[in-house]
Amino acid sequence: MKQSIFKEKYPIFTLEISKEECKFANVPAILDFLAAQIDAHAKAVNIARFDHYSHTKNINGEINPAILDAQNIILCFGMQLPGAEPVAVRPRSIGVTEFADKFVVNFMEAPNPIANETMEAWVKQLVK
Repeated sequence: MKQSIFKEKYPIFTLEISKEECKFANVPAILDFLAAQIDAHAKAVNIARFDHYSHTKNINGEINPAILDAQNIILCFGMQLPGAEPVAVRPRSIGVTEFADKFVVNFMEAPNPIANETMEAWVKQLVK
């Protein structure tokens, strides 16, 4: 996984997977796999799916023509609630973007290292 900073302030983890290397053929199948991982986790909860591509298209937003699909799965680990601050950075989201030759799977770094390591492990399992 590659770590980077988006817009000079958002730490993100990204894995690019060629379609030949991916265990799944499309974005919904990838999200189904991630949903199963979330459901099997003792402390994670699956909140929703968001079809970012359809939403942006429906509001006549700008979409890079190379993007074929883009969806998110929204989840929360919520292992601690020591104050109000964690509420500002929850829930988590894992994005899956499809291009002609690859999938890009990414998420913003979680403040909790265990949550971060778990999401990274799930994403790495997408590779054959």
